[in-house]
Amino acid sequence: MSQKVLLNAKEVNIILHRLACQLIENHNDFTNTVLIGIQPRGKYLADRLAKMLKDDYKIKNIQLGHLDITFFRDDFRRGDKPLEANTTEIDFIIENKNVVFIDDVLYTGRSIRAALTAIQSFGRPSEIELLTLIDRRFSRHLPIQPDYRGRQVDAINNEKVKVNWIENEGEDTVYLINNE
Repeated sequence: MSQKVLLNAKEVNIILHRLACQLIENHNDFTNTVLIGIQPRGKYLADRLAKMLKDDYKIKNIQLGHLDITFFRDDFRRGDKPLEANTTEIDFIIENKNVVFIDDVLYTGRSIRAALTAIQSFGRPSEIELLTLIDRRFSRHLPIQPDYRGRQVDAINNEKVKVNWIENEGEDTVYLINNE
């Protein structure tokens, strides 16, 4: 098994600022926009972007939630071990709001499909967008594309993209891991 650094901490930070600026361009003061981090790994990216929007760009109206999609996935009964659900934390109304789903890696699109189903329990948004740090563009099983992408990666099937966050793994680094 070998691994290669795709993005170091400085590059991750630059990309996060660019994504934050793109969100500001499209959503202005965020009065009608909510950010939803997709559990488990999108939570770190969503938290970081929300903090950056508040602290660095002085946006006051950030509404941030976390959505668990565990039991909405089409493969949740296929594993040998019991699933451990994450928590859903959405303490605001999404009815007629612009929702921005946030996840670390867009791979097959199945997680996003599950998120689209799961969010219906909270109302009907007026619009849903997708922000992802890494877009593995040649791996899609469903016709789902990001509205905001940090970096596009062309990884083949035996390669995995792993995003490490300082809050979880102690570093902000994106790796391409070859399992051969």
